[in-house]
Amino acid sequence: MGTGKARIGILTSGGDCPGLNAVIRGAVKSAVRLEADIVGFRRGFEGLVDPVTYVALDTTNTSGIINRGGTILGSTNQGRFVARSGVDDRLELDPQLLSDVQRTLDQLGIMGLICIGGDGSLSVAQQFHERGIPVVGVPKTIDNDLSATAFSFGFDSAVACATDAMDRLHTTAESHERIMVLEVMGRHTGWIALQAGIAGAASVILIPEIPWTWEHVCQKILERDNAGKRFSLIVVAEGAELPGGGLVTNAAGSGGGQVRLGGIGHVVARQLHERLKRETRVVVLGHLQRGGPPTNFDRALATQFGAHAVRMVLQRQFGQMVAYDPPDVKSVPILDAVHQISRVSPNSSAVVAARTLGVSFGEFPPGQSPLLRSLVLEVSQRRVEPVAAHEPSHADAEAAT
Repeated sequence: MGTGKARIGILTSGGDCPGLNAVIRGAVKSAVRLEADIVGFRRGFEGLVDPVTYVALDTTNTSGIINRGGTILGSTNQGRFVARSGVDDRLELDPQLLSDVQRTLDQLGIMGLICIGGDGSLSVAQQFHERGIPVVGVPKTIDNDLSATAFSFGFDSAVACATDAMDRLHTTAESHERIMVLEVMGRHTGWIALQAGIAGAASVILIPEIPWTWEHVCQKILERDNAGKRFSLIVVAEGAELPGGGLVTNAAGSGGGQVRLGGIGHVVARQLHERLKRETRVVVLGHLQRGGPPTNFDRALATQFGAHAVRMVLQRQFGQMVAYDPPDVKSVPILDAVHQISRVSPNSSAVVAARTLGVSFGEFPPGQSPLLRSLVLEVSQRRVEPVAAHEPSHADAEAAT
């Protein structure tokens, strides 16, 4: 590897998602054309310290991976580099660990490290930057919960997976007149549930950002029954809080990390069965949302991210993250992305559109949303506004003859 060229490091950290390999490929192809070498560290940040494990990357060993899910470098969200506990709590890394990372990069002659990851991984990257370690971030998460970027790659693929599941559940729910509950990922945000719920024609969408009640969900289902639609599709985000408060979890976080969410779909299905005496089924997509090939959008976005990350390293824009600001890709401080998570606004255009379509978020009885009622009132008032008399024009007179 002693070529005298600039040398760049790259790693994938945290949970895997479609598009990671597309970033790696984009970075490698760009580095080669910009006459730089690139080194891939295995198993995320763990590959940076004893035992240090890495591989030289080139256009040969990264050929044909743009459509592959997962990551050829491997990843982990456990181990010595856990930097998140809960929603906003940052864990400080061991200073000796940071010194070991710096020594590895110095020994290998790495001028800058590209870290591909979500909020936890980018929190690690921010601590690297604060320690003086040259780092550039690339936002990766199916949850789409990173601030400072409109979308992270992996999100569109996860929504496509959930929407496909909704399409399949729709036919069997209608055939058997059942209530179908689909639990999707997203941690403490409802982006996947919201977008998949709209795309998959859900009747009810339950997300962490909007409090809801059992009574209002039941009322929505009964409203559909009275309209002759004896089936309902409900999509619920894994991080949606129960009406009485609290999250449904299935395991504590390992190594001081975040708790593992999951199981709320079964709680919702059981409650609806008991309250409505209706046949109810539940599907938990789980890691299906993380696997498989990336969508066209994610392939294009991830490839651009990889190319821009290499350029940022060569221009020494350290402490920065690649971000998507439609239609452009730009750089922003990593700190802007991780200081708080990006949540769905209860009054966002997507939520308003869903309410207008008749989707219930469980916070109001059907048709009783104050925002929806104000829209209906506004439209009805416009209908009765007097119309100004039309003065006949010269053209009208000619047409009349």
